[in-house]
Amino acid sequence: MLAYSETGSARPHRSRRLLTAAAVVAAASVALTACAEKDTTLRTPDGQVISTVTSRIAEANIVSAGRDFAETCLAPTAPDPGRTDVSRVIVTDPALLDAVCALGIGPKVRAVTAPDGSIPEYLGPELAAVPTIGDRPSREQVAQAAPQLVLATPDTAGDVTGLRESGALGSARVATVSTDSDWRTTFTEVAAALQRSDAAAERLAEFDAEATRVGRVMDAPHSQVSLVRFTARAELLEGTGSFGASILAQVGAQRPAAQRGAEPVIVTEENFRDADGDLIYVSGEGDEGMQRGIDVLESDSWQEMGAPSWQRVMWVDDTVWYRTSGLAAAWLVLNDLKNSLNSSSAGG
Repeated sequence: MLAYSETGSARPHRSRRLLTAAAVVAAASVALTACAEKDTTLRTPDGQVISTVTSRIAEANIVSAGRDFAETCLAPTAPDPGRTDVSRVIVTDPALLDAVCALGIGPKVRAVTAPDGSIPEYLGPELAAVPTIGDRPSREQVAQAAPQLVLATPDTAGDVTGLRESGALGSARVATVSTDSDWRTTFTEVAAALQRSDAAAERLAEFDAEATRVGRVMDAPHSQVSLVRFTARAELLEGTGSFGASILAQVGAQRPAAQRGAEPVIVTEENFRDADGDLIYVSGEGDEGMQRGIDVLESDSWQEMGAPSWQRVMWVDDTVWYRTSGLAAAWLVLNDLKNSLNSSSAGG
């Protein structure tokens, strides 16, 4: 039945309009439901995407998942008594940035003479924001940074000489620091160049005291801890010579007999079970290393070993444990141990 308006034109009855509106809403609801079923992104009620952190890889918990690298660098240090501080520094080798980070003076770094993307992510956003001006910077780029101090290594000393001869460095002081020795020596030499030897000694003492405490509290000497690293080409049993292994040794954890040499050992069918321990820390170098690790961790041979069957396999950051070194990174590894040495992968 049609109802008529005052002008005589026909219009749908109110009930018909309500029915039509309901059909439109129902159709929209079906469409939204269908879309929602396909959309696996977590959102807040107002539609904002909820950030999630992957916490497991192949049934192994990721140690310190979601760690905030903005907290990597330590509090600022002061120069030694009676010494004049510097406010503008150029660093010619990213390997020296860990020491700068541990001394808390990242804001003083005005440029890094290295390619884009060469500053390690674990050093946090403050140092990531420092301009990278390439390993052959122009005179103008260096002059714009206006350094008072240039931190160099033997590998970059020649480049610094060229900049000096071009007049780009002005009266800047140049300090050459070796990176061939252990990370403690590098840290101490960087601190001396920055006139912070007293602060460096205090920072090392603080770390050593905490490492000793962690080892005692967690009864580390009674744990056999295995280190297994996956690369694109191989599965490796790490020895004692890697950075992460050195921190593990400092807290007093023991290593399986087959992993007590300095160099890593390639895993074969014959020595596969040498990867076992009371706890296994695994990591993957790059995407290919991670995929190799996933394949191995999901294999029957791996699952049949002791630590995997006890859910005592933990995934660590390969860059921090193996591809870098320094006091800032050492604190990250030590915190990993605090969070996991007596833990398991059970329960997600």
